[in-house]
Amino acid sequence: MGQCVTKCQNPSSNLGSKNGHCDPSSQSHGRRGAGRHEELQPPCGKPGGDMLKKAEATTEACQVPTCWGDAGRKSKSNAEESSSHRLEGLFGRYKDEREDAILEEGMDRFCRDLGVDPTEFRMLLLAWKFQAATMCKFTRKEFFDGCEGISADSIDGICARFPSLLTEAKQEDKFKDLYRFTFQFGLDSEARQRSLHLEIAIALWKLVFTQNTPPVLDQWLNFLTENSSEIVSISQDTWNMFLNFTKVIEPDLSNYNEDEAWPSLFDSFVEWEMERRKSEAERRGAPSSGPESASSEEQI
Repeated sequence: MGQCVTKCQNPSSNLGSKNGHCDPSSQSHGRRGAGRHEELQPPCGKPGGDMLKKAEATTEACQVPTCWGDAGRKSKSNAEESSSHRLEGLFGRYKDEREDAILEEGMDRFCRDLGVDPTEFRMLLLAWKFQAATMCKFTRKEFFDGCEGISADSIDGICARFPSLLTEAKQEDKFKDLYRFTFQFGLDSEARQRSLHLEIAIALWKLVFTQNTPPVLDQWLNFLTENSSEIVSISQDTWNMFLNFTKVIEPDLSNYNEDEAWPSLFDSFVEWEMERRKSEAERRGAPSSGPESASSEEQI
């Protein structure tokens, strides 16, 4: 595919040095043989009649194959039409019978053919590239635009793109875009949700941090799980700020400053985590058995 490039030689290269360049010495030889010399050699820089005709013929020859460009465009058009036809067949293989979209059942078949688990990170990357608005659903436009965006029109073609998608997601700016997409992806657009249910948020945090897991993630998710009765949902601001939190806060949380503009949930997390670590350190330092331990318990 692509345009045909016509490569022509410079017309002047067809003129030999004998005829294409003026010999300065000819001007100092007087008129001896001048008539004949002038017939054979034109003034400097101006080719003779025969030479000029040859040059014009060569230039015209370079201009003739304009049909090659048309052939290139036709070839490209045919290739695009063929790719679109393959995409139509691929989409139709998984499309729902009643709706012009790939829904949960079709998505399961799609994932099986790809050899990918529906809850796997690679499927999140695919949804990101397709800019899918809803989990477990690809509309016709999302599917076609997404496949064209990654230059794939078959199962094998999509599978071949996974390594490059994994590499792309490691780039800081790309991961930030993926991270923010994940929040929107987890919302129920039909219910017009503005916050993620806590259970969904926890699952998506585990998923989106598959490749670069921050040290504080496990403690954060433990905090959310242990306090799930009080924390019902996660707002978009909290979701977005957590990415910044993982980049600037030390693993031991020693540089956390509650006076900075962090969400209040982060204040609660740091306080909870520091208390947990303190209690754990005290348990490790306390005697496990023996008279002294029993005496200490009695005093308490």
